[in-house]
Amino acid sequence: MIEQLILAFFVLVILGLLVLSTICLLRSFAMASRSENEKHYQDPKTKSRKPFPSLNESPSKYLSVIIPAYKEVDRLPTMIKDTMEYLENRQAKDSKFTYELIIVDDGSPDKTSEIALQYSAQYGTDIVRVLTLDVNRGKGGAVRMGVLSARGQWILFADADGATQFSDLTRVEKRALDGMKNDNVVVCGSRRHLEKESVAQRSPFRTLLMYVFHIEVWLFAVKSIRDTQCGFKLFSRESARTIFTQMHVERWAFDVELLYIAEQLNIPIVEVDVNWQEIPGSKLDPFTASFQMGIDILAIWLRYTLGLWKIQRKNE
Repeated sequence: MIEQLILAFFVLVILGLLVLSTICLLRSFAMASRSENEKHYQDPKTKSRKPFPSLNESPSKYLSVIIPAYKEVDRLPTMIKDTMEYLENRQAKDSKFTYELIIVDDGSPDKTSEIALQYSAQYGTDIVRVLTLDVNRGKGGAVRMGVLSARGQWILFADADGATQFSDLTRVEKRALDGMKNDNVVVCGSRRHLEKESVAQRSPFRTLLMYVFHIEVWLFAVKSIRDTQCGFKLFSRESARTIFTQMHVERWAFDVELLYIAEQLNIPIVEVDVNWQEIPGSKLDPFTASFQMGIDILAIWLRYTLGLWKIQRKNE
C-alpha cells in the first residue's frame, strides 16, 4: 500500500511537471511590432509629431529617465515633481549634466498621456517626451520601448508611483561608475534591507508568496542579487543596447529576464539599497501577479535552456 502511494505521488509529480512545462512552452510572448505612431512623440506647442531617435545612435544626453505609466493620472504628478526637482538642482550645480524624461503611456484608458503632455509643454520636448503606446504591452514592454528611444549615456527606469526616493540616483550612479567594465554595468535599486519589516507587516500568505518567488528566481534565473523587482534600475547605454534588444518578456517578469541576460553575458550587476516606501494605488494583484510571474520565470529558464531563445554575444 505504501509503495503504491509513493508510486502514485511520483507519477503525479511527473505529470504535473509535464503539464507545467507544456504551459510554459505554449505561453505566448509574441511582441507587437512598433507602429508608426509609437515611433513619434508629440510637441504640444507646435502640434507637430517628431521621430524618436534610436538606441543605436550615439548619446546626446547624459541621463535618460524612462517612466512607464499605466493609469497613473493620480500618482504621476508627484513623481515628476520630485524627479524634476532633483534633476534641475543638479543641473544648476553642473551645466554639463543634461537629461531627458521619457514618459511611456502603456495604452492607458484614462488621461495619463494628457497629464504627461502638460510636462512636455512646460519643460519643452528636449527635456520631456511622451511615448503613447497603441495598446497595453505590459510594464516590461513600456520600459523597453522607452529605452529604445533614449538619448542618454546612462538610462534609468523608475516607476511612476515614485516609491523610490529619486535622489538615491546619486548613490546608484556612483556604484555604476565604480562597477563598470568595458562600458557595461547594471545597477539595481534594492529593498532587501526592508525585508524583515515587510514580513512583519504582510499576511502569512503574502510572505509565503514572496519567499517562493525568491527561491524560484534563484533556482531558475538570477543568482547575483536578492531584489530583482525594484523599479529603479540604471544601465550604461552599451548594456541597455545589448540587453533590451534581446528581450522577449513584456509583463511583470521582464526584470528577471533582463538580469538573466546580463548574467549570461557577464555584464556586471550591482545591488544598491534605496529608500523605498509603499505608495497607495497599485494595480497589482499579488496572487495573480505571483502566479503569472512564476509561470514566466519557468518559461524563461526552459526556453533559453532548450535553445528556443538565444542570447547573442558580441563575438558571434
